[in-house]
Amino acid sequence: MSVFSAHDHAHMARALQLAERAAFTTHPNPMVGCVIADGDRVLGEGWHVRAGEPHAEVHALRAAGAAARGATAYVTLEPCAHHGRTPPCADALVAAGVTRVVAACRDPYYQVSGQGFSKLQAAGITVDCGLMEAAARQLNRGFFSRIERGRPWVRVKLAMSLDGRTALANGDSKWISSPASREDVQRWRARSGALLTGIGTVLADNPRLTVRLPEGEEFVAPLRVVLDDRGRLPATCHLLTDGAAPTLAVHGDDVVPDYGDEVTAFAVRRFIHGGLDLGAVMSQLAQRGVNELQVEAGATLSGGLLRAGLVDELLLYVAPILLGEKGRPLFTGIDPTTMLDRLGMRLVDTRQLGPDLRLLLTPDKKD
Repeated sequence: MSVFSAHDHAHMARALQLAERAAFTTHPNPMVGCVIADGDRVLGEGWHVRAGEPHAEVHALRAAGAAARGATAYVTLEPCAHHGRTPPCADALVAAGVTRVVAACRDPYYQVSGQGFSKLQAAGITVDCGLMEAAARQLNRGFFSRIERGRPWVRVKLAMSLDGRTALANGDSKWISSPASREDVQRWRARSGALLTGIGTVLADNPRLTVRLPEGEEFVAPLRVVLDDRGRLPATCHLLTDGAAPTLAVHGDDVVPDYGDEVTAFAVRRFIHGGLDLGAVMSQLAQRGVNELQVEAGATLSGGLLRAGLVDELLLYVAPILLGEKGRPLFTGIDPTTMLDRLGMRLVDTRQLGPDLRLLLTPDKKD
């Protein structure tokens, strides 16, 4: 078992900070940061900015130059060992003459998993893995979910009043949350590979599902996905007409809708009682490279995902207002008959945004 020094921890913490700088630009690739150091002295730093461009190790090695020889490389994910759109980072580390590589975790991708470490060790480089692994996996929870589980990390975003309502009985919900909360939502959208909603929300609100960040902030526009079981998506809706981001329509296998030439679509099983096979939807999105999926939908779809065990994270904005007992709920279809059947949530993070509270929660996993 590797023993890590205070210097090791400090450099890996910095590498994780660097990796997160590309949260809006690197998907579908994972976020990766790298620090080249000699003792407490940093020689070079880098992070992977976007798919198809040099990886974190290459940027850090370029910054370090000849000083990298004999140094240690700290990297948040196992260096790649295969030729993709860029050459193998393991080869670059060997050529640079580093003598030790400290990695936070192994890359689960089949073309890398263990092979990067093997290349380094075959060249006489010491490899230590596992430093701050939990933090590294949390940073790239979407990537690990897609590769290891075959589905994206699913985050459901909702805004509610103090009495747990998302809208008035007539559907009016603008605006429950404050401007500060709505600005925060844009940053969560930007780190997502796709934004998903249901046909009910499209028909009621005609959302754009686009990312709006301050001018100059780069991001990769997330795919917009709409679940349209019976093929009712209006030709005039923003998702089809504004061209701000690609749109993917998912319909039942018993209908043949005409979405036009500009929209990609695929069919999944539609159940007799209504609704699409949500597990199949998630599998298809993973095959399209979606790491993190943000759901912005109504109570029916949100509840369906929760009942299916497909919700990994709940992003909940709580506004200090009351909408009354006739207001619309967070979820439908959640109806435990005893307290033993209740759905528990674990609070991960709490922040105040203007007058609102933002809660980040994960569902309790039952044995």
